[in-house]
Amino acid sequence: MHNFAKLKALLDKEADFRNSKDEVNPDKPDPILIAKKYKEEYISLICSLFAYGNAKQIVKFLSSFDFSLLKESEEKIKKELQNHYYRFQKTKDVTAFFITIKRLQETDSLENIFLKGYKKENRVIDGIKTTIESIYKVNPYNSKGYTFLIGKPPSKNPSSPYKRWNMFLRWMVREDHIDFGLWKKVKKSDLIIPLDTHTFKVSQKLGLLKRKTYDFKAAVMLSKTLKLFDPDDPIRYDFALYRIGQESKIKKIFI
Repeated sequence: MHNFAKLKALLDKEADFRNSKDEVNPDKPDPILIAKKYKEEYISLICSLFAYGNAKQIVKFLSSFDFSLLKESEEKIKKELQNHYYRFQKTKDVTAFFITIKRLQETDSLENIFLKGYKKENRVIDGIKTTIESIYKVNPYNSKGYTFLIGKPPSKNPSSPYKRWNMFLRWMVREDHIDFGLWKKVKKSDLIIPLDTHTFKVSQKLGLLKRKTYDFKAAVMLSKTLKLFDPDDPIRYDFALYRIGQESKIKKIFI
């Protein structure tokens, strides 16, 4: 790791700079732009799980949804979403996903479902596992695109970083100018960084992460390292690291 004090000062400065209402806007799109319009947990989950690929395309696709459909009949959902598809998800996958979310929200709050797993050992991965299992339980639908969207329930040693799920949790648990903190029963210190390729590469270059494999262990290791900078809220550095990588600013800022 680079000089600890210097690196902490630079990361703190970048995190504070990014913590602005202007950081996410139509010119600098991010799926949270749509989620923040509604500030509702189930809509936020939809926004986060479709958050893969080009940011502008993600926001454009999410903007095409009428989320009030989640309160309508399954027949109406099928009718209204018959022209919706996105990358690996065909129309049938998108429709089935909306129906699944509609059914799930009729059973309990998303926070309560998550807490059933999380509360066992205060591990967010256990909460993710419980939530994914609940999603598959309410709807037997299955396809390659649908499974890609939701992910598989984590094993004891998962390989996937569960980036989109951890991003959703960041939105739900943290509260600042970017995240909107709807959930109050999950500790910020237990969060795992939503590790994407930008964050992964930037963290390696900064000496924050030595692991060479892009996987769940890397996400956990980086989260632990960030706790050295802020034990109570380590994931506050996520958006800063992400933007540094996305905007190719690492040389300008740190070298």
